[in-house]
Amino acid sequence: MPTLAMLAGCGARPVTARSTNPTVSISPGSSVIDTNCTGCNSLSAHGNPVHRFSAKVLTGDPVGVTWSVSGGDPAAGAGSISATGQYTPPNYLSRDRAEVVVTASLKSDPNVRAESVLTLAPGFLQPLTPENSALGPGGAVTITGYLAQAGGANEIHFALSNTPSGDSGGEGSLGPVSCQKTHRAFTSCSVTYTAPATVAATGVTYVVASAPGSSARTESAILLNAPGVGSNPATHQSALVFPIALGSSGGNNNDFDEKGNTIVDCCSGTLGSLLKDDSGREYLLSNNHVLARSDQAAIGDTVVQPGLIDNNCTPNGDGPGTVPVGALTAWLPLHLQETNADAAIAQVASHTVDASGSILELGSRLADGSLSSAPPGISSTGGKGESATLQLRVAKSGRTTGLTCGKVSALDLDVAVDYYRDCAETKPYLTKTFRGQLAVSGDRFSDAGDSGALMVDSANAEPVGLFFAGGIDGNGVSHAIANPVSDILNELSDQMPGGPDLSFVGAADHEVSCLSYGDSTSSAVLARRLSDAELTRQQQALGAARVLVNPSAGILGITAGKSTDQPGGGAVVVYIDPAISPIVPETIGGMRTVVVPSNARAVALGSAPLVPTAASNSPLPASTVAKAIATKRRLTRSIMQQNSAFFGIGVGQSMDDPRQAALVVYVDRNRMPETLPPTIGGMRARYVTMNRLHVTRSYAAAFPEAHHCVPHVTSMGTETDKLWNPHRIGLP
Repeated sequence: MPTLAMLAGCGARPVTARSTNPTVSISPGSSVIDTNCTGCNSLSAHGNPVHRFSAKVLTGDPVGVTWSVSGGDPAAGAGSISATGQYTPPNYLSRDRAEVVVTASLKSDPNVRAESVLTLAPGFLQPLTPENSALGPGGAVTITGYLAQAGGANEIHFALSNTPSGDSGGEGSLGPVSCQKTHRAFTSCSVTYTAPATVAATGVTYVVASAPGSSARTESAILLNAPGVGSNPATHQSALVFPIALGSSGGNNNDFDEKGNTIVDCCSGTLGSLLKDDSGREYLLSNNHVLARSDQAAIGDTVVQPGLIDNNCTPNGDGPGTVPVGALTAWLPLHLQETNADAAIAQVASHTVDASGSILELGSRLADGSLSSAPPGISSTGGKGESATLQLRVAKSGRTTGLTCGKVSALDLDVAVDYYRDCAETKPYLTKTFRGQLAVSGDRFSDAGDSGALMVDSANAEPVGLFFAGGIDGNGVSHAIANPVSDILNELSDQMPGGPDLSFVGAADHEVSCLSYGDSTSSAVLARRLSDAELTRQQQALGAARVLVNPSAGILGITAGKSTDQPGGGAVVVYIDPAISPIVPETIGGMRTVVVPSNARAVALGSAPLVPTAASNSPLPASTVAKAIATKRRLTRSIMQQNSAFFGIGVGQSMDDPRQAALVVYVDRNRMPETLPPTIGGMRARYVTMNRLHVTRSYAAAFPEAHHCVPHVTSMGTETDKLWNPHRIGLP
């Protein structure tokens, strides 16, 4: 269990009630948040939640004030507030709740001040562990959550649900909750989930955790499957026996941040796969930011398994828990414009890595329901991998989410990704724009810490891409960005002396169990309420659209709907006869159209769907995709320059009309433009709203006030101390 140093002499004075001076007012007057900043009222420039206070004189005009905080938790303090009124809560509490007084004092007269009382509750330190798992009938998994609380009486409440944020429904059962609460450790609570004895069809059930006194919720997704496949990402995070399989936790042994002589955080990713050169030397493949610390490493640096994040931030040589498995050999420098992949290799240490290139859970189902390790497939391509196509189903085996499956959602993607010099992402390094990348989407497909995982074609296990960045969009769907494997092999070869011929180590092509948690894009869109202005526009467009209805021409009917290509946008649903497949305009009266194949009976009865079904989502012809890529390449530079909110543009399939290609535009959710054009360059535009992309390794962060727990010997031979927090996943 992670330990907590209780600090002497850092208690805060109790909160006392004071009247607000009538000369100046403070907003908000009172509020409730938790240590995760759940319930906070604003977002920072990086998209992170923050709690902002403002002060005004009675006329409503802003006024110069000095901000201060008092009260708070006896051990953790009151948190901090910036000169601009941005409040940061303490990282933990030692009681069930704490009250902080936020004071704004006039700079012109410090005796004139206004105060606000802010109530703090403990929030979750990390997602539930595991975040996701697959179970067959009667299978069981233990799920653990942590609260940012040492001492106190709070416990985590667990509930089954059909949705990620609900508290009812779901299949299976939960056992009794077991909690550990002391004054020297974070409160941890565990519950055992048991799948039902029979599973009729594959589907997802959620175990939802909530924290008393807080609106914070987090969940673990359980993929119930009739074939009886069991998969738990915990295997990928543990120390493995020699020779290790890949798809497991690992990273650079120096991948930690220090403050003075204290390690304050560390980070890791995934050891993705095995490469070999034409002389037979074998290399571990992962990302630059995992093995080479975003250009900050040195040739020969030790690569360890598991990564420091899974070993209490204890480097190899300072204590047990990790083993050296390779030495950093080469990487593609991020700062060079000519590099177009985030990749690095480390020569394998003797007898440490399975020489066949086996990857965790890439093999067949065993008698107990678990999945065996297996190498990727190489027989079709001679170890060079294959090119991705739209809607290709791919699998990846990564440190955080284990084995998951998704579909290629964008090709030829130009995307800007932010890099940092430190694990906690407080020191920006550079923003690099990669060209010609591929994107994969799907619920639970990837998360922070999966960086470096190899993506393979689920039908034959042939390598397709190397995952390096991603995030979650406004619909709760994961979007993973990967470097095409051909770019990786070619560019790494160019970086190495003699330009050796690199290829993947593997075996005969084979199928991979596809653990897909689905895609909630359409359901999330249908559940979203349209604005009154959008509803008015929609009604006007419906009036104009009625003239299109002509069953003999293949237009069976129209109705009001919602666009999946544009989040929050209304649409006119046009039902068509798939045998005729008529041309439908992209917009009617300025409103997007959603094209749904159906039949006259379903349209007449009102039972036709409001969005295209999976059955109607057939692959686009190669010629259509090629034409769309040519248009995208002609437009991308000007589009991204004209609107800085657009940080990525690729080619995908329209979700409003799957018969057409679309420009897939990634939009910074914190800088949303007032309008998003339905078409660009004559093509439908599909928008993915999310935080800007950043690299996806996991990191553990200590409390700023922490003094000691685990000894660490520096290179100078002196003993320092560090505090480990359960890892915090850096989501975009």
